[in-house]
Amino acid sequence: MQPFSFSRVHNNREAINAITKENDAKFIGGGTNLVDLIKLGIENPKHIIDINALSLKQIENLPNGGVRIGALVRNSDLAYDETIRQRYPVLSQALLSGASPQLRNMATVGGNLLQRTRCPYFYDAVFPCNKRQPGSGCSAINGYNRSNAILGTSDHCIATHPSDMCVALTALDAIIHVQGVNGERAINITDFHLLPGQTPHIENILEKGDLITAVELPAMPFAQRSFYLKIRDRSSYEFALSSVAVALDVNGGTIGQARIALGGVGTKPWRNKEAEQALTGAAANRATYLSAADIAVKNARGYKYNNFKIELAKRTLVRALETTGGM
Repeated sequence: MQPFSFSRVHNNREAINAITKENDAKFIGGGTNLVDLIKLGIENPKHIIDINALSLKQIENLPNGGVRIGALVRNSDLAYDETIRQRYPVLSQALLSGASPQLRNMATVGGNLLQRTRCPYFYDAVFPCNKRQPGSGCSAINGYNRSNAILGTSDHCIATHPSDMCVALTALDAIIHVQGVNGERAINITDFHLLPGQTPHIENILEKGDLITAVELPAMPFAQRSFYLKIRDRSSYEFALSSVAVALDVNGGTIGQARIALGGVGTKPWRNKEAEQALTGAAANRATYLSAADIAVKNARGYKYNNFKIELAKRTLVRALETTGGM
């Protein structure tokens, strides 16, 4: 671990000014991912800025029927919030399927949005990794890639996005609120995370000085009928091989609206609007679900050890749809 300086800030502007003037600085909230990365030498910030004193810990009902979640809300608090459990159960389920209770008690919403991949080659500095060291190569492509992505990959990176929370937020059309040097802006979550392309080390669209302040869930009455399904090697404290967040509006056996996001298989939380369109207006039955599942993975590319994920993703989606919308 390299030496670093440490400071605390007490309001948003102070935080933005502090990180802007430092050449290599990081915000820290819960530290559940950043501290691990520092210990392993993957992240080596020269300065760490503690933002836990900021007023970003509220879960608020909005006049438009949505909910605003402060960036420092802990994952446990969000998962057990009664409004979230009743109106957006998929988000509560996703949070409770991730990590351990101890980590959820510390991890923050803003930090979860910035969680870095769990690709084994990213975490082992012995191996080349374009995400860790741009231009060095991707060891996973020809290596043991069982846990890696099949959607959104490139010749430079096939690392899987690790977050459960972000998959649910993607299905819920979440908006991320950011405050920076030039003021405030709102970012749809589908635009927030970037595909690896030729620059896998650039993982999101944040700019220097940006501070995530909140996540907004828009009013979505049919999200009460939502579900998160996670398939993994063991039943707890494990990352997804395949996961699905689904929300369905079903009336009289017909699907009125649908939201689908896949996890564990993409280089970012993976939403497929074409699959959603195939569900909309169709009968809520297995044939419809199978057709949508085929569409959801039609552009998937498997590698030596993770080809099974293509079929697994389809089956995960079908089961989630059956659970949510019925047979």
